[in-house]
Amino acid sequence: MQPEVALARLDPPDPADADAAECRRILALGSRSFSAASRLLPSRVRPSIAAIYAFCRIADDAIDDGPDPAAALEELRRLLDRVYEGVPGDSAVERSLTRVVHAHGVARPVLEALLAGFASDARGDRHETVEDLLSYAVQVASTVGVAVTLVMGVRDRHVLSRASDLGAAMQLTNIARDVGEDARRGRVYLPAQWFAEVGLDRDAWLAAPKFEPRIAGLVERILALADRYYRRADVGITALPADCRASIRAASLIYEDIGRVIRKRGCDSVGGRARTSAWRKFVLLLRARLVSPSPSARGETDAMQAPAIPLASLLVNACVVGQ
Repeated sequence: MQPEVALARLDPPDPADADAAECRRILALGSRSFSAASRLLPSRVRPSIAAIYAFCRIADDAIDDGPDPAAALEELRRLLDRVYEGVPGDSAVERSLTRVVHAHGVARPVLEALLAGFASDARGDRHETVEDLLSYAVQVASTVGVAVTLVMGVRDRHVLSRASDLGAAMQLTNIARDVGEDARRGRVYLPAQWFAEVGLDRDAWLAAPKFEPRIAGLVERILALADRYYRRADVGITALPADCRASIRAASLIYEDIGRVIRKRGCDSVGGRARTSAWRKFVLLLRARLVSPSPSARGETDAMQAPAIPLASLLVNACVVGQ
């Protein structure tokens, strides 16, 4: 045995590797759809993106499931203090997140907005208008899209705006899928304005949630809104680094396919939860890998430069200032 080989075997493991493994574990347990799409990510970004997701998961759980949401929110803000000061505590996720935000320039307002969205959930906030709903979607999902895009090395404001569109679209799909499940937990995300327009009292329906044609219409309405943002996001995917496009395209296809399943069920997401089968996910992963769109100049300039959702625009500005 060569001496240098023997010495190499005695080298201590890199703590960052153990931290990354813990973040991957949290990702695999927390989201089958995103975990499946992440398999197509290049190794250069996969650990950082897993770290972002792991932080989202632990933050959401701390605020949503803990005994004192307000105290949990304050502790998470102190966590962000440590992260942005570069002195993380003794947590694999915290250490990993510190590496990510400093290596990739993830502006603090992005993660603050994420926490604000989780706090809104914990308070049981309800949305009066579609604008309110979109702002919430930006907080809990577009923030992740912006952070992930920064990790990929992209700082163009238009591409970041399209990434925020994709995050919002995915969250709207989640809301459409979980109407019944959320209602049984005392939550409703569909805007009060929409209920009023179809002659339903939101609070009365929430007290005894049941499926009926007017609810089907509201579910279809939110799916149509999600479709709009998926289409806006498509052009942004083509502007990502070539080795990242397939994964993000796969995530988009898998989440959008949940909408297909909901529509196939007559937009009844009260009686049960729509799911995309493992086989269908495999097909969509394959499609994303084989036919991921390439950049094109065909009428896409206007689409790329479309204004972001207002709150997302503020977050994008925070990330590109001085660039």
